[in-house]
Amino acid sequence: MTTMPAKTVGFIHMADGTREDYALLAANLAANPVPVADNVVALLKGLIGHNDGNKIDRYAHSLQTATRAHKAGADEEMVVVALLHDIGDLHAPANHSAFAAAVLRPYISRENHWLVQHHGIFQGYYYFHHYDRDRDARERFRGHAMFEKTADFCERWDQVSFDPAYQTMRLADFEPLLRRIFSRPADGYV
Repeated sequence: MTTMPAKTVGFIHMADGTREDYALLAANLAANPVPVADNVVALLKGLIGHNDGNKIDRYAHSLQTATRAHKAGADEEMVVVALLHDIGDLHAPANHSAFAAAVLRPYISRENHWLVQHHGIFQGYYYFHHYDRDRDARERFRGHAMFEKTADFCERWDQVSFDPAYQTMRLADFEPLLRRIFSRPADGYV
């Protein structure tokens, strides 16, 4: 439950706000910062038990993908990308990649944002043909600077991470990285 701050702005339309109103909003936010990392962890934990027939649930898949990235020597940002790439599965199943990319965008590089945003279509290479869809749909992006890196992400870490016997790291192992990434100043790129 949220509580109303002691002092509120004078406007009901943003266009009517004054410099003082917006200074008050900034001060209120600084005094009560949004726990972004905690909110993202909650999205990830929301995948626990979400299973549409795979041998592991989406939460375990996320941890396994991040474990593979970590063991391969990926940098912290890429490990966090691997951990969170599917957080949109429950909230935007038709476009989970865009959901995850939108959440991550202010805290990651443009390159990794592109990877997350497009990983779903790249992942389709492994199964689209079973739904009478074009498994080579990703080819329209061939020539993009991130094509190979995104294809590699899917090949080495994402599509292979449905293995119940794989020794997966715990969320607690990734939380320091996640908190470092989400404590970065948001860059404002939209």
